[in-house]
Amino acid sequence: MTEPSGETAPEAAEPAEDLREEAAEGLDAPEEPGAAEAPAEGPGTSEEPGTTEGPGAAEAPAEGPGTTDEPGTAEAPAEGPGTTDEPGDRAEAGADGGELSEAQAELAAQRELRARIEARKAEKSGPVASGAKLSGTAADLLAAVRAVEGGTASGSAFYEAPEPAPRRPAVETAPATPVRPPAPERPTAPAPGTTAAVREVLVAGGAPEALAGRVAAVLGEGAAPALREDPWQLLAVPGVRPEQADGFARALLGPACGPGDPRRAVALTVWLLERAAVQGHTALEVRAVCAGLAGHAVPDPEQAVEAAVSEGAVLLFQEEETAEEEPEGDGDVEEAPPAEREPAAPALLGLDRYALAEESLAEGLARLVRTAKAEVWEGGELERAAGAHGLVLHTGGEAARAEPVALAAAARERGLRTLVAVHADTGIGEDAVTVAALLSGAAGPGRDEDGAFALDLLVVLDAPQLDVETGAMLVESLPDGCRLVLSGDPEVLGAPGAGRVFADVLASRVCPRIASRVPDPGPLGELVSGIGAGELNQVEAPGKEVVIVPVRDAGEAVHRTVQLVADSVPRALGVPSEQTQVVTVGHGGSAGTRALNAALKQRLNPGPGRFGGYDPGDRVAYAPVPGRTVTGTVLSADAEGLRLRCGRDELLVPKERVESSLRHGWALTAHQAAGTRWPAVVVVLPGDAAGGLSRPWVYTAFGRAERHLSVVHGVDQALPRAVAEGVAPERTTRLRPLLEALLAADGE
Repeated sequence: MTEPSGETAPEAAEPAEDLREEAAEGLDAPEEPGAAEAPAEGPGTSEEPGTTEGPGAAEAPAEGPGTTDEPGTAEAPAEGPGTTDEPGDRAEAGADGGELSEAQAELAAQRELRARIEARKAEKSGPVASGAKLSGTAADLLAAVRAVEGGTASGSAFYEAPEPAPRRPAVETAPATPVRPPAPERPTAPAPGTTAAVREVLVAGGAPEALAGRVAAVLGEGAAPALREDPWQLLAVPGVRPEQADGFARALLGPACGPGDPRRAVALTVWLLERAAVQGHTALEVRAVCAGLAGHAVPDPEQAVEAAVSEGAVLLFQEEETAEEEPEGDGDVEEAPPAEREPAAPALLGLDRYALAEESLAEGLARLVRTAKAEVWEGGELERAAGAHGLVLHTGGEAARAEPVALAAAARERGLRTLVAVHADTGIGEDAVTVAALLSGAAGPGRDEDGAFALDLLVVLDAPQLDVETGAMLVESLPDGCRLVLSGDPEVLGAPGAGRVFADVLASRVCPRIASRVPDPGPLGELVSGIGAGELNQVEAPGKEVVIVPVRDAGEAVHRTVQLVADSVPRALGVPSEQTQVVTVGHGGSAGTRALNAALKQRLNPGPGRFGGYDPGDRVAYAPVPGRTVTGTVLSADAEGLRLRCGRDELLVPKERVESSLRHGWALTAHQAAGTRWPAVVVVLPGDAAGGLSRPWVYTAFGRAERHLSVVHGVDQALPRAVAEGVAPERTTRLRPLLEALLAADGE
């Protein structure tokens, strides 16, 4: 069996994809979770910056590789949920944990949250129905899961569980001694004996011995006997494909196994849902899972799904049919024929991890809505809404970010304990922290004895980048009475992890939604705003703010990109290569991030790659946990690993993590770049990228530029077509109906 190769996690940070899929060679799919995305044509001057006249004049002759500027700036990290247990960032910002890494603290916080959710779930003694029509306590509503066990469990059975004990509400004054969460235990490597036993089983099944460590880490101490009993458990290891697991099973079991083996059916069902989560879904329709199973030669997909549900490997969610309200009047209104009634929602399948997170998030948001004390705050529309409500949504572009920041400043003047959290360290101010640092305890306020942040108001910028697990951890950490303002641009790409928190809360209409009227300025603002409306407009760019560089093929696209970054943009605009970011559609292909990074390293920082393929001065993208990317520059290497400069922090990448979690970062995907802006951005659209374009992709990629945007354009009419028609596919999630049902039950 060959080494697993993994699939592209669209639009997720490449190192994060490699962590999820570990052997990520040939990641050619587009970036956005779940769909092809669309860049927009950069209307402007169809010329390359770099002549003596400035950007946009006649293009400078293409130059060959050379040696010029060295990358150095550390770009802002992109956050997301993570489930690996390797160390990454140092959690130094006032944490008492000392040497505790941010990644470890973040993972510990996730484990703590899941333990609390599991405890709440354990209080229930029976399954309940899930859907928009729910009743009972908040715990019952959020535990809306129907587990089918041999046909004995009833989807309409409800069990009245006791109300969870209320959290101690936040008080007006800060606690005398805010505390940091205790340092979590460092993750331990599998025991040598476990790894050796797994290696023996892998060899017997014809699988690469190199997988032993990963298999032992995923399956635990009993990995070897578990694999012998059920070889398809190998699919739980990131990067392993079904055909590889099938070959492994045949080698171990011989003729005793076949396509209809129940063990294979269950493992494939879980694998399909894990893949869907990488694409942003927290659940899938049963029929979609059945279609996927049929595509892998499972003879009876429906029976396979039933087996997976019965074993508890996946959860089944069935929306209850909502009864039509009786119309007021004398009863003469005729009943609508059955064909005209709204069809029942399809049954969904999901993994326990995302179901628990989604339910906890819905419960937490509803709690904030219920427990906030309405007050009258003087000021603009956003200030008034935040004073009167516990949950407020704010939408707008880059310029509109100033509004929630001003709200936070005004709240501090009122004496409220206030914090601004951002997706990436974009230098918004000393008072802002990243969501990842806040959750890990590396930055932000302390927690009280109940584990809640000492906060009265939390303002979260870049809220569309919140996945469901991160959102659940964040909301679970807020005390009763705390106000939460989620702010972001709904047009950008969604989170690299599972879920669509911001979009679901927007659609649920359970709280005030304040739309900013502040437009993004200049030609770039005009261009990006038009893309959001589905129009690729020609904009006047007197300062060469937007430049189009037409190319014929991918090879020319790479060549022109290197020329722009290394020579044309620095010479014509005065923006050094360290402050120029390349954004492209995917990791693979002849003009993906791998090819572009190789060419850019050769030109900007040539070297032998003596430290695991990296040299001091290399720009890199590091994923301490899946779904979160931190960009920076290699400083040095020692016996412990590679040392990076990322913004204001110095991070250590352990040597055993370098291969799986670090990539060169001169070129990123749009998801990796989301939440961060650079003075100059070069968006690369080779001809083979047309299928990966969508309006959100173009909107996000073009919107990363602060002063200058160059578009290396080889997709012809696919670009305007993507902007006009390329809406990204919807993610399948459950947050909206859960949240609506909770607050509807309270009469909110």
